[in-house]
Amino acid sequence: MARSVARERPAFRCTECGWTAGKWVGRCGECQAWGAVVDASGPVVRTTAAGPVSSPARPIHEVDVQAARARPTGVDELDRVLGGGLVPGSVVLLAGEPGVGKSTLLLDVAARYAGGGPGAMRALYVTGEESAAQVRLRGDRIGALRDSLYLAAETDLAAVLGHVDQVRPDLLVVDSVQTIASAEVDGSPGNVSQVREVAAALIRVAKERAIATVLVGHVTKDGSIAGPRLLEHLVDVVLAFEGDRHSRLRMVRGIKNRYGPSDEVGCFDLADDGITGLADPSGLFLSQQTDAVPGTCVTVTVEGKRPLVAEVQALVAASSLASPRRTTSGLDSGRVAMVLAVLQRRAGVAVATADVYAATVGGVRLTEPATDLAVALAVAGSAQDDPLATGVVAIGEVGLAGEIRRVTALSRRLAEAARLGFTHALVPPDPGRVPPGIQVVEVADLGQALRAAFPGAEVIPFANRRG
Repeated sequence: MARSVARERPAFRCTECGWTAGKWVGRCGECQAWGAVVDASGPVVRTTAAGPVSSPARPIHEVDVQAARARPTGVDELDRVLGGGLVPGSVVLLAGEPGVGKSTLLLDVAARYAGGGPGAMRALYVTGEESAAQVRLRGDRIGALRDSLYLAAETDLAAVLGHVDQVRPDLLVVDSVQTIASAEVDGSPGNVSQVREVAAALIRVAKERAIATVLVGHVTKDGSIAGPRLLEHLVDVVLAFEGDRHSRLRMVRGIKNRYGPSDEVGCFDLADDGITGLADPSGLFLSQQTDAVPGTCVTVTVEGKRPLVAEVQALVAASSLASPRRTTSGLDSGRVAMVLAVLQRRAGVAVATADVYAATVGGVRLTEPATDLAVALAVAGSAQDDPLATGVVAIGEVGLAGEIRRVTALSRRLAEAARLGFTHALVPPDPGRVPPGIQVVEVADLGQALRAAFPGAEVIPFANRRG
């Protein structure tokens, strides 16, 4: 008779992705996470007995939807990204580089959420990075003092949960999740185990008591959110707070959102007296040059549902290096390299042996393919030292064969360009409905675009694929 033998687990398992190994290693061989491989020896338990339910299952049409209604924060640009505001019981993760303004924004949000007067919502701001006095000074500076806004400086998870029991807030802000630690878990604050335990406890409390919760997260040197990847899966909303510390412009970009769009962006102006939303930020991404300058081209990008007019600048200079420089700022370096190759091969613009620098104005980041044509015209204009005419925008994706491809929301892009005073646009063929106030020039390939933008320029015909 065959005997039933309990199957043993592999000796070690990664807590992030489940990868198994016969011996301990410091770094997971599957997801490359450090410190996530733990001892998992012992018999496999694959059965769980049925237990009591927290609430009985109901037909879907009987579920109350009012509990999932978003409450505006009072910051219009943030509400745009969130999809209307903060939903009770939702957990938002806001990540950004040090000094970008996360704490200033969230203190302002907490003050506006709390409001004032009888019956106001309560907000609890827990800081683990600063003292309460430091946060109070910031509140004085930005005018964020409210009777219903409570402040606590804690780094222990149990103490944070105690403050939640005492204050019973409608909004909880934890700045930051990497500074809070649990005494029940080994390790220093910020490691994988601590962040997982702290986040799980705060999410559980938020769901049980319908508390809108915002967690501040740190980022690594490559821009990704620090801590376990599981953190981004557990929360409901993930926002990235971006901005150059040498510029006043700040942008909140939605990465994940269970309650609204996940590709919206909000623009803010960070000043000494606080942070304010920018309902019309297009002018910030244009230079103040009144005369035409070689190496510049204006395009229109779409962030979520919002069209933004932005300027691309390029500089082509003779190189003394065996491998010429390719430097980008605010642009996808891979797409810029592709556009340079197409310019060299299909249009005969000599950039293979030259240093090429490409950047955006105002700190905006352009990643969508619709900006390819503007990059190509800016580089070609700098290489030929020939400026593009004023009042012209370029919109279109450049293919490897040199063709100009159609892009989405072209009518909205053209309407935004016309609103800001642009009179001509270089666009792909068949643009559809053209708004009044702007004249379009249809270009089927890169050669046509260069001839239309720079009359008299020597451009290799598009049909000459071997030229």
